[in-house]
Amino acid sequence: MFGGEKGMFEERLRPEDYLRDPFEIAGEVLLGAYLCSNLGGEFTAGKITELEVYIGAEDKACHAYQNRKTARNAPMFGSGGTAYVFFVYGMHNQFNVVVNETGVANAILIRGLEPAAGIEVMEKRRNCHELRNLTTGPGKICQALGIDRSCNGMDLRGNELWISPRKENCAFETRARVGIDYAEDYKDKPWRYCLKGSAFLSKK
Repeated sequence: MFGGEKGMFEERLRPEDYLRDPFEIAGEVLLGAYLCSNLGGEFTAGKITELEVYIGAEDKACHAYQNRKTARNAPMFGSGGTAYVFFVYGMHNQFNVVVNETGVANAILIRGLEPAAGIEVMEKRRNCHELRNLTTGPGKICQALGIDRSCNGMDLRGNELWISPRKENCAFETRARVGIDYAEDYKDKPWRYCLKGSAFLSKK
C-alpha cells in the first residue's frame, strides 16, 4: 500500500482490539500505537502519548452521560473503531476513538502525539516549527493531521484515518483528566493515561 516511511504504518488494529474493556484498550492497545492520517493526499502519523477515557453510562464528564444519545454524540453509539470528532470553544476539533460494542457509548480522547511521519506537513498545517508543540493537545493533533468534522463517524480501518499497532510495550502512568471541573465526583478519576517519560504531553 505504502512505500518508504509510510510502509511502517500499513498495519491496522484488528476490529476486536476496539471491543475490549476501555481501560485495557487505553493502556494495552492505544497508548504507544500510531494515529495515521492520509487526508488530502498527505500522509502524517504520530505515536499516541496521552489519552483520556470517557464512559457513557456513568461518567459525568462524558458527552453521553447516562447513555443519552443526541445528534452530536451519535457516533459514540456506533461500533468500536469509529471516529468521534467534535468541535469545542468555537475553534478546535477533538478526535476520539469509539471503543465499545454498538449501542454502548464509550470513547477515548487522544490528547498527545509524538510526531513520527509527515512532520513537514504538520508544520505547514500548524504554522509551527517547534516539534514539541506540533501535536501536544487535542486541537493541535487535529490541525496537524488534517482531522476535522468531515471525519466524524469515519471507520478507523479504512485508508484515510487509522491506528497502527505499537511496536513495543509501553510503561504508563495515570492521572486526573484535564478541564472537567464540572464533572463533580468524576473530575479526579485517574482516567488520563500518559506514556511514561514522554516529552510530548499536553499537560505535565
